[in-house]
Amino acid sequence: MVNTSNEEDMRRLSGILVHPTSFPSPYGIGDLGKGAYDFIDFLHESSQHLWQVLPLGPTGFWNSPYQSPSAFAGQPLLISLDDLADMELLEKSDIEKIPQWKDPRKADYIEVREYKETLFLQAYAAFKHTPNKMLLEEYDDFCMANADWLEDYSLFMALKDTHEGECWADWEEELISPIPEVRASLKKSLKDEIRYHQFLQFIFFSQWAKLKAYANEKEVFIIGDIPIFAAYDSADVWANKGLFQLDSTGHPTRVSGVPPDYFSATGQRWGNPLYDWPVHKKDGYQWWISRIAHQLKMVDYLRIDHFRGFEAYWSIPAEEETALNGKWVKGPCEDLFLCIQKELGDRLPILAEDLGIITPDVEWLRDMFHFPGMRILQFAFQDMGESTYLPHNFTTVNCICYTGTHDNDTSAGWYQGLSEELKDKIRRYGNTDGGNISLDMIRFCMGTIARFAIFPIQDILQLDSSHRMNTPGVAEGNWEFRYLQEDLDSSRSEWLRQTSHLFGRY
Repeated sequence: MVNTSNEEDMRRLSGILVHPTSFPSPYGIGDLGKGAYDFIDFLHESSQHLWQVLPLGPTGFWNSPYQSPSAFAGQPLLISLDDLADMELLEKSDIEKIPQWKDPRKADYIEVREYKETLFLQAYAAFKHTPNKMLLEEYDDFCMANADWLEDYSLFMALKDTHEGECWADWEEELISPIPEVRASLKKSLKDEIRYHQFLQFIFFSQWAKLKAYANEKEVFIIGDIPIFAAYDSADVWANKGLFQLDSTGHPTRVSGVPPDYFSATGQRWGNPLYDWPVHKKDGYQWWISRIAHQLKMVDYLRIDHFRGFEAYWSIPAEEETALNGKWVKGPCEDLFLCIQKELGDRLPILAEDLGIITPDVEWLRDMFHFPGMRILQFAFQDMGESTYLPHNFTTVNCICYTGTHDNDTSAGWYQGLSEELKDKIRRYGNTDGGNISLDMIRFCMGTIARFAIFPIQDILQLDSSHRMNTPGVAEGNWEFRYLQEDLDSSRSEWLRQTSHLFGRY
């Protein structure tokens, strides 16, 4: 984790938002192998110092990284098969039998899971009989160092496997809230299954640590991302029911979401169980401190999605089908972050996703801890009014300027959907003909006073709406975007390098 009090950390930096699943790879999905290292090399050669990812946990329903079965675990699908072969846990011939994927520009999660999980089981079988004592010692050390979350997670996943992925709320009654005797029995009967999931986490975190070290050597800093809420069908909720607003049967009484906004006229009902903040306060927010500390070992900066939920959150009765009938409820506010500061240091490298309905109280909370907020250029140019997102209206350097986020359309797709009148205003504002609007947007972003400038990889590749990462409110077809290695050619690198230097971002 970086020290945000260092003067060097106030440099004007820029970089790219892309999730590892989007990297080039012959294995149906991006991973932590060659495609990831090639991307870091591209950033370095292009004078880019920031790489922003989406949450790195296992994906759950509809493959969303924002609905994970764990707030701590890593995504096994990101494990590099080539690295497993280099570790002699797979034979080279094992990974040469690659399926014919439908579309190399999209991740096919169903087929990838079937393909990779078969190889993971082979690797685990080899691991159990490996003569490599150092590897076994590293595994034991990892399990001991991460026992506070890994034991619950591995048991939870082993139980999900035996129940064919069924939600924990539908398991046998004794497994919904197992007493110590039942847990001890399960650990014996499911010993191998539990160890398998611990093995996958050991491999993921080993590969991630190696990749992060390489990035930092190249002066590339990683911006992580976590959702504010935990998924209901997660090890976190299953093992810590008292921390959430659940009834006596373990079902949520109220759930998360947001009121109507830019993305949806009926709001968004996310469905996550809400935290019981008074209970968290009693032990000094230890679950949250552990979560933040764990993430900051993995990344240099941490973006918290839906930051405004710490000041006040939209509470929806669980039986409601939409978010319309929710209400604002006060959150933990500064009390939470003061406790985190006490444990982790005064200058936390946290970035605040402060989009949506932002009140002066939210801004005060953000600014009290010097957390940079977000400025989205697509929102600024949407109506060309007196938006605080317009570059000439920025009043602080302590913010991140984005062309768009993973929830936005690509800049090219967004521009094509605008009225001719608005297109004309944007062209005049930026002194451009609009022929390369994606690059224009990056140039606008780079030229602002914002400390950080970040753009999705789709914008440097000048891609249209068919390549967006996520469409809020649409369940299927999201999180699948991938690019090919030849897309990031030397001409794009040179343009980025020159543009970054022009605006003092290097």
